[in-house]
Amino acid sequence: VIFLAPVAGNAADRFDRRRLVIVMQVAAAALAGVLALVTAAGAASTVVVIGVALALGVTTALATPALQATVPALVDRSELPAAVALTAVTFNLSRVLGPLLGVAVIARFGISTAFALNSMSYLALAIGMMLVTPRPDGRTAPSVPPRLRTSVRMVMADPALLLPLVVVGIVGLASDPVTTLTPAFSTEILGRPDTFTGVLVGAFGAGAVTAAFAVTGRVSPSYRLRSVTLGAMAAGMVSFSVAGSEAIAMFGLFIGGFGYVATVTAGTSLLHEAIEESHRGRIMSLWSLSFHGSRPVGALIDGTIASLAGVRVAGLVMAVPTVIGCIAFAALVRRAAPTPSEETSSP
Repeated sequence: VIFLAPVAGNAADRFDRRRLVIVMQVAAAALAGVLALVTAAGAASTVVVIGVALALGVTTALATPALQATVPALVDRSELPAAVALTAVTFNLSRVLGPLLGVAVIARFGISTAFALNSMSYLALAIGMMLVTPRPDGRTAPSVPPRLRTSVRMVMADPALLLPLVVVGIVGLASDPVTTLTPAFSTEILGRPDTFTGVLVGAFGAGAVTAAFAVTGRVSPSYRLRSVTLGAMAAGMVSFSVAGSEAIAMFGLFIGGFGYVATVTAGTSLLHEAIEESHRGRIMSLWSLSFHGSRPVGALIDGTIASLAGVRVAGLVMAVPTVIGCIAFAALVRRAAPTPSEETSSP
């Protein structure tokens, strides 16, 4: 995802996005099917598994910008925040349900069956894309291949594009403890088996789903909203990190999940509204880099800190970016607010 962002963004702007997503999903289904076969045959060595995982990462990298760039063409402009929120929820539900379902299937039917079912899950999205008809986006075939550097310069020069990408990267970093630290938190802090991770991650997912239906479409994206939602995520992740009981840990993760999806929704909606169609694929590849690319970096950071100083310290450190973001956006709100003299003189 990190290294293929330039290629993926260019492909999403140069080719038919719907077709690109379908082809990548079919390729991913084939790869997962190969993994099921080699596992059933007892030939799934470490090298084979890592190789297939790398190839699946390539399909994800190429499909994500095209998929994200297709969302605005599937709904009316007024429904875009809701569509973005539901997209964010699916990402989080997959993070919650995927491992739990995988463990359940493996325990009952074996590893090869789990890989076979995973293969079918990729086909589900391919079929879904075949059944929808995105609105024509008005793009014309470029005379020269589009370049990511042009879009990067555009983003750096326009705060309306840069700030949402920064926010998405911040919450991506801050949310990593939900997957990286919860197993150790379950066993070392709460004294529960590592399977309690599913309950903790489920609480985060429940908060994410609640945000999608409670906030989206009811509050307009703004600096003030992003300050509040980042503050909610910071408070939730801090509460989880210092929790001494299961109830507090679950409540903190619920609030963290709520703030997470509300923040991603606001930032991504504003980003879609500010993008020119001819640059949408490349800028959404930067979104993918911020959203997905921050996860491996975050995992390395909080995993290292947890090993050196404990899971509580790691969780608190990873919440710092959201605290800084909350303060920064609150300052932008105050700077943008009119003074009493301006309010008096305004018509």
